[in-house]
Amino acid sequence: MVRKLWKFRNDKIKPAAVRAAAEENNVPPMIASVLLNRGIAPSDFASFLSKSKRNIKNPMTMLDMDKAAERIKTAVENKEKMVIYGDYDVDGITSTALMYDFLSSLGADVIYYIPDRKDEGYGINIMAVNKLIKEGMKLLITVDCGITAIGEVEFAKLQGMDVVITDHHTCKERIPTAAYAVVDPKREDDDYGFDGLAGVGVAFKLMLAVVMLMGFDTGEYFDRYCDLAAIGTIADVVPLTDENRVIVDCGLKNLSEPERPGLAALFNVAGISGKKITASSIAFAVAPRMNAAGRLGTAKTAVELLLTNDPVRAGEIALELDRENKERQETEQQIHKDALEMIASDPNFSKKKVIVLAKEGWHNGVIGIVASRITESFYRPCILISLHDGTGKGSGRSIQGFNLFDALNSCEELLTNFGGHAVAAGLGITENNIDEFTKKINKYADETLAESDMIPSIKVDSIVSERSLSISTARLISKLEPYGMGNERPVFVIKDTEAVQISAVGAEGKHLRMRVVKNGVSVGCIGFGLGEYINEIMPGDRVHLAFRFDINNYQGSESLQLQLTDIKKAM
Repeated sequence: MVRKLWKFRNDKIKPAAVRAAAEENNVPPMIASVLLNRGIAPSDFASFLSKSKRNIKNPMTMLDMDKAAERIKTAVENKEKMVIYGDYDVDGITSTALMYDFLSSLGADVIYYIPDRKDEGYGINIMAVNKLIKEGMKLLITVDCGITAIGEVEFAKLQGMDVVITDHHTCKERIPTAAYAVVDPKREDDDYGFDGLAGVGVAFKLMLAVVMLMGFDTGEYFDRYCDLAAIGTIADVVPLTDENRVIVDCGLKNLSEPERPGLAALFNVAGISGKKITASSIAFAVAPRMNAAGRLGTAKTAVELLLTNDPVRAGEIALELDRENKERQETEQQIHKDALEMIASDPNFSKKKVIVLAKEGWHNGVIGIVASRITESFYRPCILISLHDGTGKGSGRSIQGFNLFDALNSCEELLTNFGGHAVAAGLGITENNIDEFTKKINKYADETLAESDMIPSIKVDSIVSERSLSISTARLISKLEPYGMGNERPVFVIKDTEAVQISAVGAEGKHLRMRVVKNGVSVGCIGFGLGEYINEIMPGDRVHLAFRFDINNYQGSESLQLQLTDIKKAM
């Protein structure tokens, strides 16, 4: 197992500051401590905890949003043919469904287009644009893509097609200036004030901008589409802070009883119908099934799921996505096995800070998931490349402190294309360049990553006593939901507990079940993925626990459960 460092978030926050913030906002000290740990000023506690729509910024303050909304309004009014050009991941799928459904409700002459992952790859391509022009499209609106499509947008403009770019990916030095409008909160010249929106978040704000121009009720449309915006936002692992927190909170409330037949059917096959819908249930039960469409089949199937009003068709698609997800899992397991064998056979593996692996025939729709698993296992950036006839498509995942987009940018001359974020990115490369690319990106890593950066850490909010181990504390902490990047679920530490029961559970003993006691207080624990500790800890051992508060609901009875993130034996 990869050993972790426990880093306390509040080393520099004085207890007096916590007490003052708690009193100022009339919140318990534990809540004040967690909020301060996340860099939230006491004056912002109320807005953070309220998750009010008042915290949503005026969409028109985003650069080029006014131009984009005006152009769409004109196209709707003049019945111009327009196309929503999306992406095949959950962010792109929800963005496409949201914009298509919205514009259709206005009576627009609109279609949608999502490129095939295997044959076309990510983003706008000339052949697709040419096809759409021949079909009479006058306006192309991108969602979750387009910020690097300089040549493609210039081609469209020369052919008489206007392009509105909506994206959230990192901008390169040049952006598609031939576009009618370029809406991306990550533009260097944009002072919108929050650049953490997902692609669907930007599409959501564009929808609200059009609603404003047309004089409709923005609150009504916010409520109508926040469910789709929430799913895409959670799935794309963007910070659940600022506007994203409000969007996701609203969406999760609406998803508790989904009105869209497709989502109701998908929740049913995923086994979460009737349960509390959280960001975790979307991330682990819903998103993988939607993603499976774009990875192994066609993402249009998932878009149809979100758009259909026919419960029977919805049920058919949900079952199809569930089958594709099972197939995806099998493919993923084989690629993971291949990757581990390649790592084990590499005598120089320990010297490389970035893992780069390539193989003919790997499914390029699944390699990103496997790269994430490899990164988690070895705590190193990982790039997996699927080869086909001398051409490679790669997907990478990174660790804290290593900006993958910047690293790829330093190797730009060896790549045919690349794009993405600091922690996740995609690339194109010829097979002949892979060895040189591996050397160059590792040289970049040697210059930017210290050895200490290669040790994973757990950020701990505070040490608690056994007096805090109660359901009431768990309910109190839940007020900080929804959790996600930027607002991680709080982790606490309790020291010197005695392990009285311990067992490995789940397939192949992958998980750990424990019961610990301290000063007469007994509590059950579950450690997902911590099954290997069964070889290290025996009943009677004293252990320190890093954990999250959880409430276990079994046959209608609630009990406190500690969800373990790590264990250390007390010395």
